[in-house]
Amino acid sequence: MTRDDAAVEALRALIRIPTVSHWERDREDRSAFAALLVELRERFPRLHAVCEVERIGGDALLVRWPGRTPVAPVVLMAHLDVVPVDDPSVWTHPPFAGDVADGHVWGRGALDCKGSLVATCAAVESLIADGVTPGRDVWLSFGCNEEVSGEAAEVAVAALKVRGVEPWFVLDEGGAVVQGVLPGVDAPLAVVGVSEKGTVDVELVAHGDGGHASAPRRMGATSRLARAILRLERRPFPSHLPDATVDMLERAGAHARMPYAAVFGRARRLRPVLSRVLPRLGHETAALTRTTVAVTQLSGSPGANVIAPVARAHVNMRVMVGETVDGALERIRRTVKDPHVEVVLVSGHGPSPVSPTADPAYGLIEATVGEVFPGTVAIPYVMLAATDSRHFHRVWPRVYRFTPFRMSDAQRAAIHGVDERIGIDDLHDGIAWYRRLLEQL
Repeated sequence: MTRDDAAVEALRALIRIPTVSHWERDREDRSAFAALLVELRERFPRLHAVCEVERIGGDALLVRWPGRTPVAPVVLMAHLDVVPVDDPSVWTHPPFAGDVADGHVWGRGALDCKGSLVATCAAVESLIADGVTPGRDVWLSFGCNEEVSGEAAEVAVAALKVRGVEPWFVLDEGGAVVQGVLPGVDAPLAVVGVSEKGTVDVELVAHGDGGHASAPRRMGATSRLARAILRLERRPFPSHLPDATVDMLERAGAHARMPYAAVFGRARRLRPVLSRVLPRLGHETAALTRTTVAVTQLSGSPGANVIAPVARAHVNMRVMVGETVDGALERIRRTVKDPHVEVVLVSGHGPSPVSPTADPAYGLIEATVGEVFPGTVAIPYVMLAATDSRHFHRVWPRVYRFTPFRMSDAQRAAIHGVDERIGIDDLHDGIAWYRRLLEQL
């Protein structure tokens, strides 16, 4: 079996272990996480023999690969947990089978984030086999509850601080190698997250008169809640372009067709115009320009013939760089504008700082993209989703979010969805990318 075959088999084995995180922690199968840690040790024996492997925060791992010099180390991140599967029957291949078909490995976690986990470990394993010692310490931080905003990453940060570790840069999951995401740009783009939006969870709680469904009153709790949701839908947050997004457009503009090249190349001067145009190009580009609001859960009456005295909606918000949690909450309250609907903060983390791009660390990531993915243009962006790296970014200034895999539109849509899968060739190239990055340290 070749090393590449070993990596594919390792990914299949990890997918078969359902390390599913739940917001209700008592629903989690801790034995699955224990089994995955055993599987990692068996699949990557050199890594476990040479590196210092510590189990922290329950089932998370913090790994030190000692380097030749005491210069500032790097931290590579991934996570062991995956999101649940609602209906396995609608998948083309069973979500926890790890099937290989059509040149892909299929299953929950293939992209988010067991593919990155395997690619990172396979790169380290192969370098150790070749007798390589990195030029500086390399730390691997593998969280176990990223999908439920758990505390494992915070434990890792605290452990590194106690050891006096000051990373040169941190690299976590994030943007990928994509095409067709910006109009007029035909070249593949490696989108590197230099920041990420804040994550805020809010509950709308509507109150009204309960009673029997045979005699409903106007504007009960469910009607008030529905009106509040429609108001949020009809009055989205104002759009604007933070500096990181302007930087993204300007860099992409150098590789765009006319007239997009002229427009993107002048993004800084055309910022007001672009902030109005980009939201009309699709939901992904709209999310790049504003704080987003998504109603994700609803609850009301316990019975089919009972009028709900209280109705609830869970709202997930992603707060744009340059805005605040408090400001977002205040706008929600003004938009709902109903004294009978409470706006209750469940949890909230503000946007991350913006990592530098005119910097050797970003330059190394950019150069490695060029070597492994010829013709691909690296551009910075504000990541829309939340990652464990936000906890690192509160402490250290250079935190980047990039997953070195090619991902089609369908593959990106399958993350947290149906038919998640990674191309075998793309997994191999991801391993090559991590390996080349580490070689240059």
